[in-house]
Amino acid sequence: MFILYALENHTGCLSVGADLCVSNQDTGLHYDRYLREVVDFLEKDPHFREKLRNTDMEDIKQGKLAKELNFVSHHVRTKLDELKRQEVNRLRILIKTKQDIEGGQGMTVDHQALLKHFEHLNHMNPHTFEVDDLDRLIKSATHDLENYDQERHEEFKKYEMKKEHERRERLKTLDEETRKKEEKHYEEMKKKHADHPKINHPGSQDQLKEVWEEADGLDPDDFDPKTFFSLHDSNGDGYFDEQELEALFTKELEKIYDPTQEEDDMVEMEEERLRMREHVMNEVDTNKDRLVSLEEFMIATTRNEFKEQDAWEVSFSPLNSVYLTVVTLSIYKLFSIFSVMVFEKEQHDISNCALFFCQ
Repeated sequence: MFILYALENHTGCLSVGADLCVSNQDTGLHYDRYLREVVDFLEKDPHFREKLRNTDMEDIKQGKLAKELNFVSHHVRTKLDELKRQEVNRLRILIKTKQDIEGGQGMTVDHQALLKHFEHLNHMNPHTFEVDDLDRLIKSATHDLENYDQERHEEFKKYEMKKEHERRERLKTLDEETRKKEEKHYEEMKKKHADHPKINHPGSQDQLKEVWEEADGLDPDDFDPKTFFSLHDSNGDGYFDEQELEALFTKELEKIYDPTQEEDDMVEMEEERLRMREHVMNEVDTNKDRLVSLEEFMIATTRNEFKEQDAWEVSFSPLNSVYLTVVTLSIYKLFSIFSVMVFEKEQHDISNCALFFCQ
């Protein structure tokens, strides 16, 4: 399983356990910088680095690696204490700013939601970095990474619902003639967006050959999967990580989306890129470590699916988005109204927040 604390240091790819290789991609977590800095300093301790290399993933997830913090050098522990204090201060400022904004807008502050920002560290001790802090960081990163794609999908759903809701609300403000013109224009834009060349199946021979020919400038008749892998393994670590995979789909996405065209939404393009990457990962990443090794890639090229010639269906185009139905919009609108009207009593355990909000 690919875990977020697997991060690349200045020397290249760090192997952690049997199946973990570090990549330099941004995790997308709000504590990404803190995570990277903690790993970077732990790596500098010879004892911890050796344990990191030889501990399997299940032991890491169960907290056995965190206990090795007791044996790192004083210099490293001191630096980790400093990093934790900086992170707590960052979160205090973040929470205070969020409280001020929500309070100024008359919104009820959800203290439990705010406390979730601190789940990756022991906030009851803001001064020193202990075994519990490392254990929390590992478990939070593991959990958050595993759920990151789903959260992105949920955010996209909300974006699509909000966009359509605003469009419909705007139509209500127009006179009948203008509204008809707008509706006609909207339908024309949908048709224009749907009119695009065939989209090759992500990860198929046709799709990769097109990258080989158009992006790499090579003869399609000379296509060689192993050479292709080497060309697009940009950091040379022997794996395709998620970003390297997503980069392979740019040519296909350019057939559908053009940032200069009114009918094309770049947010929808990134959702489609995510879907393509998930599809390839599900087909090729057999050990489910969120990385595609050269061996996995080569095996995939021998399967019948590799020669898949059916066109890829764009699921989130305006023509078939399941989120833009009247029912969904109604639910979204009701939820918005309810959110404004509801008033929550102050939490009795607000004292738990005092450490962050009042200091």
